[in-house]
Amino acid sequence: MTTRRSVAIIGAGLAGTTAGLGFLDAGFDVTIYSDRDRDSLRNKVPPTGVGVLFGKSQEWDAEIIEDLYDVGKTTGMSVRLYGGAGEDRAPVLEYDPDYGYVAAAVDLRLRADDRLGRFLDRGGRFEVTTVGLDNLDEIAGGADLTLVATGKGGLSTLFPVDESRTKYREPQRRLLQVTLKGVDHGPDVFSYRSQAGAGHSLYNLDSENGELFVGPFLHKDEGATWSFIVFAKPSGAWAPRIDDVHDAVTARRTIAGIFAEFFPEDAPVIEQLEVIESDPVSWLKGAVTPTVRQAVATTKSGHPVAAIGDTAIAVDPVAGQGAQNTLIQVAELVKAARAHDGEFTADWLADEFEKHWERRGHAATEVTRLFLGDPDFATHLELSFPAAAVDPNVAQALLGLLSDPNPLLGLRTREDVENFITAVAGEPFDQVLARFAPAGQFSAAAPAPLTV
Repeated sequence: MTTRRSVAIIGAGLAGTTAGLGFLDAGFDVTIYSDRDRDSLRNKVPPTGVGVLFGKSQEWDAEIIEDLYDVGKTTGMSVRLYGGAGEDRAPVLEYDPDYGYVAAAVDLRLRADDRLGRFLDRGGRFEVTTVGLDNLDEIAGGADLTLVATGKGGLSTLFPVDESRTKYREPQRRLLQVTLKGVDHGPDVFSYRSQAGAGHSLYNLDSENGELFVGPFLHKDEGATWSFIVFAKPSGAWAPRIDDVHDAVTARRTIAGIFAEFFPEDAPVIEQLEVIESDPVSWLKGAVTPTVRQAVATTKSGHPVAAIGDTAIAVDPVAGQGAQNTLIQVAELVKAARAHDGEFTADWLADEFEKHWERRGHAATEVTRLFLGDPDFATHLELSFPAAAVDPNVAQALLGLLSDPNPLLGLRTREDVENFITAVAGEPFDQVLARFAPAGQFSAAAPAPLTV
């Protein structure tokens, strides 16, 4: 008789529940440990992000679970950039391409709960207990494979920071997230910005203050809603306003105030939105220090444990890479473990993380740096954003990096970026850029047909 190999997973968020379901269906005996019960995980804590899945990541997720959701789907993004401050502040550029794929924004609490429900229905074990270093050692000693999925906090400090892969030592943005209701997802919503209406998300950039994402969202209880994230530069005017947020009402008020002052063309729609009274934790504020950790550690008795999801690679959410990176790591780890006959040694776990780093992790951190406006990507921003404003194919390729960030790794020099624009636009890059002129005043959206 063959004994089923066992997996212990610490944490029951998106990473933990996805791994639990994946390993259970792959024939492992799986236990998920959480310091909260199922009801608390679904209803007493805020979502840890919008968790948009852009394009390709959904293919990996489909290896674990089929798509259960029809709401929160988008096919493109309306982008507008303002530059300068005070009287010198002016619109610079806009573009509104289709992605060439579908994105999906679903409440992470709902995604995790649905996975946990299936996990339990199929015989998985769920233990509500606080796991610290001492009982982690005991748990790891009794399992063939132990995974830590406690997010950016929790047991993440067990895994040393990888200094060679960690580019920042402090948060690059202060974050405010809230989900609001009261406006449908119809074709007339934001139609002055996009012919797709609510089929496209909004992404507003302000060179002095940060970025603001707005997108159709599937809330766990309310259904069709809108999710907002403010990415406030610490030195800008938006960051201090986050200090005044202490509940959903003040989160809504702060976001509506930013729109009224900085993006008044969108403010009338935003003013119609309301808080979700049934979900007092529909908001979150904080900051993330983008961090890559050594993804394998040992307990005090020498048992190897591996980090997955945000515990291994924590990114600023500005480019939407966190949930996607997690799902891809988990799906590939399940496949590798199922095919592996030997022990899950520290070396094996480290090798699998290196494969993930090469497959997606590295590119995910780099595209995040691009969208943070990191000085290392100044040439990319200087050339690609203006090119996107005048050529829809460049705009689509730029937003394609949210789905597959790996092409960015091949764009190292100015010549690389110029050649990229030429190849995507189908004409010399300098001719594309010669057509760019600052927006002056944003026009009603009329996207040109795209060549896919």
